[in-house]
Amino acid sequence: MSGPLRGVRIVMMGGLGPAPFCGMLLGDLGADVVRVDALAGVDGPPPIDYTVRRSQRSVAVDVKDPRGRDLVHRLVGAADAFVDVYRPGVAERLGIGPDALRTHNPRLVYARMTGYGQDGPLAGHAGHDINYLALAGALHGIGTAESPIPPLNLVGDYGGGGMLLAVGLLSAILEARESGEGQVLDVAMVDGVATLLAPYFGMVPAGTWRDRRQDNLLDGAAHFYGAYATADGQHVAVGAMEAKFYAELCDRLGVDVPHDDDEPAAWAAHRAALAARFAEKSRHEWEQLLDSPGCCVTPVLSLSEAPRHPHLVARETFIAVDGITQPAPAPRFSRTTPDAPSSPSLPGDHTHALLRELGFDDAAVTELVDAGIVAQSNSHRQTKG
Repeated sequence: MSGPLRGVRIVMMGGLGPAPFCGMLLGDLGADVVRVDALAGVDGPPPIDYTVRRSQRSVAVDVKDPRGRDLVHRLVGAADAFVDVYRPGVAERLGIGPDALRTHNPRLVYARMTGYGQDGPLAGHAGHDINYLALAGALHGIGTAESPIPPLNLVGDYGGGGMLLAVGLLSAILEARESGEGQVLDVAMVDGVATLLAPYFGMVPAGTWRDRRQDNLLDGAAHFYGAYATADGQHVAVGAMEAKFYAELCDRLGVDVPHDDDEPAAWAAHRAALAARFAEKSRHEWEQLLDSPGCCVTPVLSLSEAPRHPHLVARETFIAVDGITQPAPAPRFSRTTPDAPSSPSLPGDHTHALLRELGFDDAAVTELVDAGIVAQSNSHRQTKG
């Protein structure tokens, strides 16, 4: 195992969304990420976010059984961090709360990954990405003038959740290595979404952003920043905000449509004029005609098209893992280059190997399996440790 995070070990409870995504980010960069999955998932259908299980190992444990709980205690004994994905209070009832685990490892960083956080009126409520976006103010600003449109689950689950969790874990691990003492992190997706909105909370009172959808420079209202349909039913994305870039765009389009970046009332008419022009040629034709450093125009590519774009091919932005095309590890490091990502781990893929690392011999492992405390998957990855 190589990469800038070599030597960092993180144990996390299995779940969907932000936690395994964080595990992928850190595992891709060399951290040893061990996921504790439920027995019910062993040899079942792959989770919907299967690919973000890469660069991790999985042990399947019944944490409701005292012997399963004790295994989690042993796993965190030499770990830098632990991630709890349950609602407030559940981990304590299972005997794997911060007080219980830090008894075995005082420098352990204990992160709680939830939607609404550990306190407040909604702390115990269930929710999903769209709810956290709505509550923090993000969903109100995304979509058409008539209705909000959920932007996939990128903003809450992965941006405001998984990435914020990664930043928090690494920050607290650095501090713990200096102080010798761990701490508890309260990582809430609703907080992360609010953090991503920081620029807009500043612009609204400054009068540089109107608190209405599709009425601003960056939300689809401005004609020089948005998507346009082409003759073949595809789209191109235009981001010619600056006057010099917009002038080059209009020159190549062969149109005389004013920039008027400070005249919102004129934007709708200008957008109609540009829309009519873009509708005259196919996406490919516009891609060829507008291929210049200053036009700020790109094709709107599908998930299947993006990995084939020449720029992304040249940068090797996408790789294949087990025959599935997916994003390569990021960011890139000049000296501590990580190994290629390992196959996504399904529940229980590394149970035997991890138990042996904890000091269990074959007889003890068999006893735990027979007692229904742990389970090893039957997948082809089970021998990887």
